[in-house]
Amino acid sequence: MKSLLLLVAVLCALPLCAQDLFPLWDSNQKLPEIKEIPKVENVEFSVIKPFEFDKDGYRFLHGVALIWHKDKLYASFGHNKNGENTVTEEANYRVSEDGGKTWGPVKNIGGGGKVAVSHGEFLSYEGELWAFMGEYDGIMENLRVRAYKLDENTNYWEDQGIVARNNFWPLAAPEKMENGNWIMSGFQVNETGSGNNPPAVAISQGDNFTKWDVVVIPMKIESVWGESSIMIDSSEINNVARWGAEPIALASKSKDFGRTWTSLAPSNLDMTTSKPYTGQLSTGEYYLIGATFKGVNNSRNTLTIALSRPGEMVFSKVFIIRHAVFPEGPGESHPKAALAYPHAVEYQGKLYVGYSNSGGKVGRPISEGRASWNNNSAELAIIPLEMITTP
Repeated sequence: MKSLLLLVAVLCALPLCAQDLFPLWDSNQKLPEIKEIPKVENVEFSVIKPFEFDKDGYRFLHGVALIWHKDKLYASFGHNKNGENTVTEEANYRVSEDGGKTWGPVKNIGGGGKVAVSHGEFLSYEGELWAFMGEYDGIMENLRVRAYKLDENTNYWEDQGIVARNNFWPLAAPEKMENGNWIMSGFQVNETGSGNNPPAVAISQGDNFTKWDVVVIPMKIESVWGESSIMIDSSEINNVARWGAEPIALASKSKDFGRTWTSLAPSNLDMTTSKPYTGQLSTGEYYLIGATFKGVNNSRNTLTIALSRPGEMVFSKVFIIRHAVFPEGPGESHPKAALAYPHAVEYQGKLYVGYSNSGGKVGRPISEGRASWNNNSAELAIIPLEMITTP
C-alpha cells in the first residue's frame, strides 16, 4: 500500500499536488506513528452483544449505533443469521439501564422477512425515539431508508414508511443545523465492487422526519466506498469519508447547510479503509474515531480517536482507545481482531463509543463467502471527557 508521500507524488503527476490535499490534519503537527500515540486513561469497557452463534444462530453483526433516551442507553446493529447484506438482515437492538454495564434482551426494530432492514441511526427528540434504518431487496438492491418510532407503552417500533431513497444508507446520527433542518451523513450504494459509491447526506424538511432529501457529493476519484460522517460549524460542513482504495481520508466541504459540495478530494490524514465517525464534543473539540496514524495501511487492529482544538475542524492530536490485543478485557482479544465501524454519543461528561470486534474470527463457524463476513461481537468503550480534552 502506498504511503502518503508516494500518493502525493502520484497525484502531482495527475496533476494534483500536496497543496491540493484537503486539510483534515494540522500541518504544523506531526502525524504520529502508532508507537508514539498515548492510550486514553480510565476507559471503561463492556460487551453490548457477544458473538453467540451456538446460542442464537446469528453470524453477521455490524454497524453499532448508540443513543441516550430518557436515561437509558440504546444500541442497535445490523444482524443476520445468514450472509452479510443479504435479504434476511435484521435491525436489532439492546437497552442498558445502568450506563452500558449490562444489557437487556436482543429485540427487533424491523427486517428478517422478505425485505432486509439493517443497521442505521437513532434520534431522540422531544420525548420521542426514532430509528432510521437502511433497507433493501435481495443483496443491497434498491437501497432506501425506513423510519420507525418507538411506542414506549408497548415497546413496539411503529413503521413510519420509507423516508429517503436514491440508494442512501445512513451512517451517522442526525444533527440539527442552524437553519432548522436536520442532516445525517452516509453514502450512496450504487453497486458493490463498482468503485462508484460516493458519500452522501440526507437533509430533513425542518422537524418533519418522514421526508429527507438525499444530496450526493460529487467525485472524480475511483474505487470509493464512501461511508462518511460530518463536522458542522453553522452553515459550513466538512464531510469525512472512507476511500476504499487507499488508507487516506477523503473529504468535501459545503458552505450552504449541505445543499452543495466541493468535489471529493484526498486529505492530508492517514485513515484506515473503514467507516469513520465524527462529531463535536460539548467542550468544543471535534473528534474522528477510526484508525488514524502515520502508516496505518488497511489495519483495523487499533481503534483511535483524533481530536481538534476547540472550534477547529482540523485534528491535532490522537489517542488510542484500545488495541486488538486486550487481555484485561472485557471483550474479545486477539492479534488479528478487527475493531471497526465506530459510533459515538456524549452523555453527562463521557463519550460512549460502540464498535464491532471480529475477535480474530476465533470461535466463528466455518463458512465461505458472505456467511464468513463480519461475524462480529459488539463492544462499548466509555471515555471520560477530561481524559481527552485536557491540554
